[in-house]
Amino acid sequence: MRETLPTSVTPETKGRNTEYTQSIKRGLREYGLVVSLVIIMGFFQVSTNGTLMQPLNLTNLVLQNSYIVIMALGMLMVIVAGQIDLSVGSTSGFIGALAALLMVQWNVNPVLGTLICVAAGALIGAAQGYFVAFWRMPSFIVTLAGMLVFRGLTITLLQGQSIGPFPDVFAIVSSGFIPDFFNGQNLRITSLLLGLLVGLAFFYIESRQRSKAAKHGVDSGSFAMFIVKNVVLTAFIVYFSYLLASYRGMPTVLIIMGVLIGAYTFVMNRTTIGRRIYAVGGNVKAAKLSGVNTERISFYAFVNMGVLAALAGLIFAARLNSATPKAGTGFELDVIAACFIGGASASGGVGKVMGAVIGAFIMGVMNNGMSIMGIGIDYQQVIKGLVLLAAVFIDVYNKNKIG
Repeated sequence: MRETLPTSVTPETKGRNTEYTQSIKRGLREYGLVVSLVIIMGFFQVSTNGTLMQPLNLTNLVLQNSYIVIMALGMLMVIVAGQIDLSVGSTSGFIGALAALLMVQWNVNPVLGTLICVAAGALIGAAQGYFVAFWRMPSFIVTLAGMLVFRGLTITLLQGQSIGPFPDVFAIVSSGFIPDFFNGQNLRITSLLLGLLVGLAFFYIESRQRSKAAKHGVDSGSFAMFIVKNVVLTAFIVYFSYLLASYRGMPTVLIIMGVLIGAYTFVMNRTTIGRRIYAVGGNVKAAKLSGVNTERISFYAFVNMGVLAALAGLIFAARLNSATPKAGTGFELDVIAACFIGGASASGGVGKVMGAVIGAFIMGVMNNGMSIMGIGIDYQQVIKGLVLLAAVFIDVYNKNKIG
């Protein structure tokens, strides 16, 4: 009887298997959040009998989460810098009340009123950032005090009552849609073309980054996986645009979000101040020894947070078409949770803009899906709390594993 010899594994085969394994791990790290979002959307799509992905509900989903996404961009910078801001919900509510006072009661021009409100948000962020950065007071305590102060001031400005409606020019910021220049009947062609351009631009940017990495000898993984993941993401963007176009088109606030996401991605990844924010959050002492003005960086992060909280407050007030004493309540939970779910580290120095955006939509889909299913607000809070705890646990577990 002939003896069968074991098949030997050549170095080439072993190296190829290792390359594929590393590519898969890299892909999971980079696109794990996207996969999680797709799975969650799929679950609620089935659980709600197809209601989640209907064009009307998707439009509402964008409108309902626009202010959370916008504040998450600012909160990401604060968390990456090693700080926290608990006052964002109260600040946005206060700015909405201020806007109502200016535009409804005092008949201030909406453009001028908006500029005053944004300036007020920057001033709030500067005040809190001053104590945190230059007096080294814990950001948790400073912003907790801010949360109480501005909640009280919101009630004071509104005298416990809702004020509205806003001028039509202001309300359209949150409730308007981009016009269709092709006059489509059942499909907003302009919105669809815009989504197609965004999808192609995304694919082009990813391809260009891969080419640059190859020129510098940086391993970017297998070409096949690159094509698959980017084609899928591009197709998702186009399909999402198609669904919106089949209703009323892209909301105006979605364009605002897209511009802000692109701008903050550029700032955090391509500019000196972005690199310094990561440096300060990663190791503040090392950053200071390297010549980074750590106090100024922390101060700027809070000023930026105040501006975005003000913008979110204006959008929320425009969507309701009135300012209410309870506006902004609980926003800080969803904003902070979005950043942590998106991969930001509780100890600072780690986090990506797209991660925070996807984290915000994960929270939004969960809120929307559970509401459609008829789950009570009490259980919704329990589930969101557990999701936040799980996200932080995974971060701590990975750090301990590496250490």
